[in-house]
Amino acid sequence: MARVPKPKLVALEGEYYHVRFRDPNEFDDIRTPEWAVSVAEDVSPGSKVRTGHRKGGDDWVVQSVLIPRERGKSTARSEAKRIVEKLEG
Repeated sequence: MARVPKPKLVALEGEYYHVRFRDPNEFDDIRTPEWAVSVAEDVSPGSKVRTGHRKGGDDWVVQSVLIPRERGKSTARSEAKRIVEKLEG
């Protein structure tokens, strides 16, 4: 079983809480893939997942999760963690 990282930052930006799990500087490319929508929606409707392609590697992993602001900061943190656990756990 893969080790799921802990959230490093939770910041309100616009309509979403951005819950960062990994530093964006670790990646060559960051995307918001459609394939992750159903997993994210099962945990937190309206949420999005950003995945990153690691520099010098083949891995795509979760960089951050966006949770709608109306969920609140503490709920955003816990829901984002559950999403990452489902995707990477």
